[in-house]
Amino acid sequence: MKNLMIAAIAMLLAVGCGSQKTATSTTQSTPERRSQQGGSPSFAQLLTEMDANNDGKLSKSEVTGPLQNDFSKIDSNSDGFITQAEVENAPRPQRGQGPPRG
Repeated sequence: MKNLMIAAIAMLLAVGCGSQKTATSTTQSTPERRSQQGGSPSFAQLLTEMDANNDGKLSKSEVTGPLQNDFSKIDSNSDGFITQAEVENAPRPQRGQGPPRG
């Protein structure tokens, strides 16, 4: 009986730790989080995370964060969508050029 209780406790701890790791990984995989950490997501990652209608391009209503803030700069043909070519050719943001502090 004692061994059964120890095994049950060990299993609960393992499941609890696994759930916490999954939640942390999911939270850190957002484009905004990667952008804050210095890594830019690939266009495929952006589509996976933001392309709600699965049309292979991103509309302003689908995007969030810095991508939404710079939408008009990235949408070079002004058709209302961001494509892979537009993301790849977009000007890179200047490091340290955030909003004024004060």
